[in-house]
Amino acid sequence: MGNVFADGLIFPALGLALFGWLVPRGLSLFFPEGVRPLLLLGFVSTMCMLLLSSLGFIGLYLVQGVPLAELIVGGFGEWGVHFVQLGLLSALLWGPILILSVAGLPRTWVDETW
Repeated sequence: MGNVFADGLIFPALGLALFGWLVPRGLSLFFPEGVRPLLLLGFVSTMCMLLLSSLGFIGLYLVQGVPLAELIVGGFGEWGVHFVQLGLLSALLWGPILILSVAGLPRTWVDETW
């Protein structure tokens, strides 16, 4: 059952797209309204998505049967850079969705005007 999720592209891509939409929406509950907080929200959302996608790739490696000891054999720098690069590559999928999600947030503002 694990191979269906790890080998296919559909479920990981849908998960990244969903998180790309939900992370800014969830974080907007903790950020004030305004242009500067919106820019900060976009930055924080991007960093959260980079972390989530990197952790997702680590999870996919583990689901496919790669032992954790084999992943960290080169030290933190080597495998950390590898998974951050994978997270950055996945930004091609979740990045535009995250931008659209952040851009739609001013419609829900009640105190500030855009």
